[in-house]
Amino acid sequence: MTIAAARMRCVPKTGRRVGDHPLDAFIPDPGGRSPLCDDEQFGVILEGLVADEAPRLFAVVQEYGDRVDCRIAAWGMAFADRVEVASVEGGLRMALSAPESALPGFNVGSHVRARLVWFKPGAIADGD
Repeated sequence: MTIAAARMRCVPKTGRRVGDHPLDAFIPDPGGRSPLCDDEQFGVILEGLVADEAPRLFAVVQEYGDRVDCRIAAWGMAFADRVEVASVEGGLRMALSAPESALPGFNVGSHVRARLVWFKPGAIADGD
């Protein structure tokens, strides 16, 4: 008998075998099913899935005056059906239907206006 098999026979005070989980009742047991492919090919499949489903990243930038200064106030992720926004300070989270809906919450008086800036992975700051 393997150690795993021996552990499965142990019954704790909860009445469940060690290794059982209460949520297992809602998910079919994959035991006995063969893997779709080897680990390397599965990694390629996962990378494709992530690339296809990745949300678009954007920043909510607060502009002071007429381009006098600016700061990133929040980061957002645009999914196919919704938008999630989190302030850089961590005190504000928003669930919205469109990225532009976040902007009014970051306008401050008449001197600070919020702007939406989409992240471009290839863009690099020149350091100035």
